[in-house]
Amino acid sequence: MPVVRGKNIDPLFTAEQIAERNDAMAKQIAEGPTKDLLVIAVLKGSFIFAADLIRALHNNGLAPEVEFITLSSYGTGTVSQGVRIVKDIDSDVKDRDVLLIDDILESGRTLLFAKELLFERGARNVTIAVLLDKSVKRKEKLEADYVGFECPDYFVVGYGMDVAYAFRELPFVGVVTGDA
Repeated sequence: MPVVRGKNIDPLFTAEQIAERNDAMAKQIAEGPTKDLLVIAVLKGSFIFAADLIRALHNNGLAPEVEFITLSSYGTGTVSQGVRIVKDIDSDVKDRDVLLIDDILESGRTLLFAKELLFERGARNVTIAVLLDKSVKRKEKLEADYVGFECPDYFVVGYGMDVAYAFRELPFVGVVTGDA
């Protein structure tokens, strides 16, 4: 069990497993709607996954344009009441195929907001790729088109995902299990 910053982190998905799934997802994506493809990574948690998946797309013959959007849930306490755009994309999505990339699909609120926004702006097609699907937490009727792994109901870190801005750099997805 790796120890990082004095915490035991139990790997859930290894770097090797993630690389294999990224390659498999890129092959699937390359077979889907990719005319004038625009990839939009949802920041911050997806940045490592998005970079690796975009490179895998390139290895499968795709050369998409890449954009970033930062979204934030807001509400009172722990209850989410909505989503707001912190940093928007610059590209026009009208009549384009868009691939939204995010680290984890939980409640579905953020990705549903993003998907609806892109359709309102005229996107021809919007598909979603996520590294992790935590379907037990779903609040909205939304499914990802491309899923790396089904995630058990754990709070996960690594591979871009954090707790208090820590552990994003880990090459694997893990669960903090306690102090070392």
